[in-house]
Amino acid sequence: MANVSSDEYGDSGVTRRVLLAGPRSFCAGVERAIEIVERALESRGAPVYVRKQIVHNVTVVDDLAARGAVFVGELDEVPDHSTVVFSAHGVSPAVREEAARRGLDVIDGTCPLVAKVHAEARRFAARGDTVVLVGHAGHEEVEGTLGEAPESMVLVQTADEVRGLSEADGRNVSYLTQTTLAVDETAEVVGALRERFPLLQEPPSDDICYATTNRQAALKAIVAESDLVLVVGSENSSNSVRLVEMARREDTRAELIDRAADIRPEWLEGVRTVGLTAGASAPPALVTEVVTWLNALGPVSVEEREIARENIHFDLPSAVRGDTRRSADGRPS
Repeated sequence: MANVSSDEYGDSGVTRRVLLAGPRSFCAGVERAIEIVERALESRGAPVYVRKQIVHNVTVVDDLAARGAVFVGELDEVPDHSTVVFSAHGVSPAVREEAARRGLDVIDGTCPLVAKVHAEARRFAARGDTVVLVGHAGHEEVEGTLGEAPESMVLVQTADEVRGLSEADGRNVSYLTQTTLAVDETAEVVGALRERFPLLQEPPSDDICYATTNRQAALKAIVAESDLVLVVGSENSSNSVRLVEMARREDTRAELIDRAADIRPEWLEGVRTVGLTAGASAPPALVTEVVTWLNALGPVSVEEREIARENIHFDLPSAVRGDTRRSADGRPS
């Protein structure tokens, strides 16, 4: 931890308030993905290869790497017939086909809520729709979803991009969204889609996942009272970045940190209330570490604001439950 004192930011003797947003940190899909890698390491031994980061968090990836997980960019870095785990963000059918062709022992860590969006993409495309995917270009989840029906899908990121879409056949347009988007910004894009395509078909349920929605709502409950918001999460974590952006749209200073050591003491000058949350891929222990860091600078009072209680659990794939039966493309049977 950085060696700083309360004198460095002029708040000596003042009790700073820390508002903890709840829910925060790990969601069910992240817990499931991490446990999949842990169990694979226990049952198969190192190395276990993981395509991309299993979840978007530096601490999680470093910890698993230290225990024998080998993170690769693409499958050509994985030796034939080795064990490979697909990340929580999902993969395209082309990746599954390559894994089957190479004889790789696949364990699918795709979050079930991402898998739901993939299934919707296949279904909408099969009925002849042009499927508009609302998401961020280059994100692994988006790339995997687009790969389900590349000839039928188009990606949009903003309402302005919607206005540039062709109106050729508005009767057969449906939309899906990335699971980790900002709820308010996505509503703007979907509104633009409805305006352009009055017969727009919607997914049967919201694609933005419960964890993303809950963490944004929890932050909204504390942001107005906060002089500074700290979001624990990595730079490539979409849902963590959205939390920072949301706080800033509310005219509150906000910073994204991987851990307490990233905090700059000057951020705290004049700050009496710190809002603290964490993205869905950030370990809870990192939030505790931040509170300890703040307490070392001066007295703090901690208040939790919980807007929802999460009790969702996703079953593990059979490959790590002791049942190794899998279909040829690596999907749990």
